[in-house]
Amino acid sequence: MQQTIEQIRAEALQRLQDAADREAVQALSVHFLGRKGVLTQFLRQISTLPPKDRPAAGQAANRLKAELEEAVAQRLAALEARQRADADRIDVTLPGRPAPVGHLHPLTQVKVEICEIFERMGFDIAEGPEVETDYYNFEALNIPKDHPARDMQDTFYVSDNIVLRTQTSPTQPRVMEKQPPPVRIIAPGKVYRCDSDLTHTPMFHQVEGLLVDTQVSFGDLKGVLTEFVHQIFGPRTPLRFRPSFFPFTEPSAEVDIGCTICGGAGCRVCSHTGWLEILGSGMVHPAVFEKVGYDTDRYSGFAFGMGIERIAMLKYGIDDLRRFFENDLRFLRQF
Repeated sequence: MQQTIEQIRAEALQRLQDAADREAVQALSVHFLGRKGVLTQFLRQISTLPPKDRPAAGQAANRLKAELEEAVAQRLAALEARQRADADRIDVTLPGRPAPVGHLHPLTQVKVEICEIFERMGFDIAEGPEVETDYYNFEALNIPKDHPARDMQDTFYVSDNIVLRTQTSPTQPRVMEKQPPPVRIIAPGKVYRCDSDLTHTPMFHQVEGLLVDTQVSFGDLKGVLTEFVHQIFGPRTPLRFRPSFFPFTEPSAEVDIGCTICGGAGCRVCSHTGWLEILGSGMVHPAVFEKVGYDTDRYSGFAFGMGIERIAMLKYGIDDLRRFFENDLRFLRQF
C-alpha cells in the first residue's frame, strides 16, 4: 500500500510541474483529488485492507491529499506570476513605437507668418486685454454711442461699460497713450462677436496694424500692404484698394486680392467677381489722435486690420471656418 501512495505522489507532482497553464493544473487537481479522482478511489479501498494496516494507510493518504492541494495552489500561483511577468516584459527585439509629434495649429502658423512679415518691415508686436472697456473698444476709436457696432446683437457685453473686445484695435490707443510717435505696431489676438455661420464664429483672431509718424501718406499704406499681400500669397497675387468706410480711419479702403480658388476667372467662392476681400485699412482719423493727445497737424498715420481665419481660408482654400475649431485630426494633420 505504501508503494501505491508513493507512485500516486510521484506521478501527481511530476505532472503538476509539467502543467503549462491554469487549465492543465485544474484538470490534474480533478484527476487526483476530485470525487472520482485517483486519491479518492485509493481512500475508498482502505476498507479492504487488514484492520492493522488501515490507520497507517489512511494517514498516508490524508498527508498526500494535503501535499497535493498545496502543490496545486503553488503551481497556480507560479503560473499567474509568470503570466504577469510576461505581460510586463519588454521585448527589445520589437520595433519601437514612436510617439506622435504635435505641431502648431494652422491658425497659429498663419498668425506667426503674418507677424514675421510685419516684424521684418520694422513693426513691433503689442498686446491688449480681451475683456475691454467701452471707452477703448469704441469711444477711443471714434465709434459714438449710437453706432451700430454697439448693438447687443454684435457685441458681448459683460456690463454696461465692459465688453469682450470686438477687434484688437483697442490696443492702438492704449499704446499711443503711453508712447509718443513714431509708432509702428501690430496687435494680434482673439476677438469676440455675436456671430456664427460658415464664415463667422463667436471667437476669432485678428491682426491690427498701426503706423504713426510725420509725413505718413496713403502711398505708404499701399506700399506696406502690397508687400504683405505678395509675401503671404505670392509675388504674382493681384490686389486692389476699394473705397470703404470705418469710423476710425479717413479715407478708408478695403483690400481685395485675386481669387485664390479660380485665379480671378470667377467662381462661387468669389461670387463670380474674381476678387476676394482680405482686410480693411485707412488713414487714422484725426479724432483718434485727439483722444490720445497727438498733434494732428504734425503727425499722420495709417491703420489696417485683418482676420487670421480669413487669411488662412484663402491661403489654404478652405470653405468652412468651423473646420479650424472642430479638432478633427484628419483636417489638422494636413498642415
